[in-house]
Amino acid sequence: MKTWWIRKVALFLLLAVVAVSAFGALVMVLWNATVPQLFRGPEIAFTQAIALLLLAHILLRGWSPWRYGHSWRRERWRHRFEEKLSSMSPEERERFRRHGPCAPEDEEKAKV
Repeated sequence: MKTWWIRKVALFLLLAVVAVSAFGALVMVLWNATVPQLFRGPEIAFTQAIALLLLAHILLRGWSPWRYGHSWRRERWRHRFEEKLSSMSPEERERFRRHGPCAPEDEEKAKV
């Protein structure tokens, strides 16, 4: 049983190394093909390309390595929204369903 898990972890690590290497090589090739010609910037090495990938990941996606790492925000928003809906009267809920959150306070004001 333990050898199966060891193989699975080893395969995952191997695939991770291959993926990082492939993306690093792709970034290096694309950078070296475009940046020096367009902006007269320096060429980068393979390790610099991997560091650039890591920096882009941190800046664009945050520290979370998972795809939906910030789902707690969505869950918190959903919880607050459900609380707000439960505190509304049935008339207010119906008006919200018809007009959305920017509905006028009463129907007469909307006609004027």
